[in-house]
Amino acid sequence: MSSHTPDTRTKILQATRQLMEERRGLGVRMSDIAKAAGVSRQAVYLHFDSRIDLLSATTRYVDEINGLDDRLKAVNNAKSAVEMLNSYIDVWGNYLPEIHGLAGALFSVRETDDAAEMAWDECMSCHRAGCADIISALKSEGKLADGWTDSAAADLLSTILSFQTWEQLTSECGWPTSRYIEAMKTTLHRSLVKPA
Repeated sequence: MSSHTPDTRTKILQATRQLMEERRGLGVRMSDIAKAAGVSRQAVYLHFDSRIDLLSATTRYVDEINGLDDRLKAVNNAKSAVEMLNSYIDVWGNYLPEIHGLAGALFSVRETDDAAEMAWDECMSCHRAGCADIISALKSEGKLADGWTDSAAADLLSTILSFQTWEQLTSECGWPTSRYIEAMKTTLHRSLVKPA
């Protein structure tokens, strides 16, 4: 067998991503995934206990193949809270176009699909935690604008950088990624960073 042939688990993850994106999350059953991956339904359940487990694993797989951990090193290695904020906006703004298909599928069916909702919530929890870390760093350096609590500032940051806002500005309004990133930096600096 070629070393380039994906193993069964990877085939299942690839098929899940493909079907979720093609169908915008609608009607993606375990049997559909098994068929697309060229494996039995039982094989899917040997690797994933449930559809919830499979969708969560698919989001982590997409993060892994797109090198999200490596990209986030720029945020973690930032020398100041403001640099941390800028790096996070750069990473997020350039990453969303790459995960748009899967994120859009999960978002669009999350209210009627418990597995999609749990996978979506897991992703957004990580995003919210990253935003909270940035706010904490701004506060500890005395750079958080007056009048903000940590919680409210993290709420604003995570909401302005939400998938929905990005999709509205880029897909609906036609903004290029560079304009989105620049606008987010300007908006968030004015809102959350204490003037020099």
